[in-house]
Formats: sequence, C-alpha cells, structure tokens
Amino acid sequence: MTRATPIPDTVTVHVPFRTVKRGGRKEIRLPDGAPSRPELDNALVKALARAFRWERMLRSGEIATIAELAEREKIAPSYMTRILRLTLLAPDLVEAILDGRQRPEVTLARVLEPFPVEWMAQEFRDKALS
Repeated sequence: MTRATPIPDTVTVHVPFRTVKRGGRKEIRLPDGAPSRPELDNALVKALARAFRWERMLRSGEIATIAELAEREKIAPSYMTRILRLTLLAPDLVEAILDGRQRPEVTLARVLEPFPVEWMAQEFRDKALS
C-alpha cells in the first residue's frame, strides 16, 4: 500500500507571543484575545494563604499577639501586619486572585501598599478583575 502524498520530515508551527518581566522573572504573554488558562501568581496566593492562616490563629486564641506570632514564624512584625491586612481585601478580589483571573498589574507589591478597608473603595479592585 502506498500513500498519495509524502509526509514531510519537519513541521513548522508559528506561535505568536511576547516575553515580559514580572516580579524579576520573564513571563510569556499571548496576544490579546488568544485563549489561555489562568496563571496563578504564586507569591500573591502564598501571601493570602499565610494571611488567612495567621488571622485564624489569632482569632482562635492559639496565639495571643501579633508580636508573639511574628516571633514564632521568625519574621518581622511589620511585615506580618502588612500581610495580615490582605484579609481585608474584597472577597471577589481574593477569589479572582486564587483563580488566577486578576490582571497582571495586581501583584503582591501592589496589594501590600496601603488600601481602604471598604471593599468598594479598593481602587485596584476594578483593575484586578478581568
């Protein structure tokens, strides 16, 4: 049995993308409108997880003070308070971050900056949700 058309030895595939720096590392970006799966920001997800874990420890009475918790975790109390403030983010923003649906502008450094505790007043909320 013979084939009508020969199979080529090589196949060339063109994939349009660009690289951008994000958080000190390079990231591949697809063109606008290209289907893609959500990409988690591991640093941001880890910070949220820590914040909610620490809050639970403080509320339960397992740890009495932030200073005690910071000493136990071996981190500076000032850093701990900045991370703990992430528990005040709007629930839809937290959900978007955990699902990887936040925009690239929403980084750990950006959400660690002071923000209002009122959910509707959190200015990066509109920028975060895509």
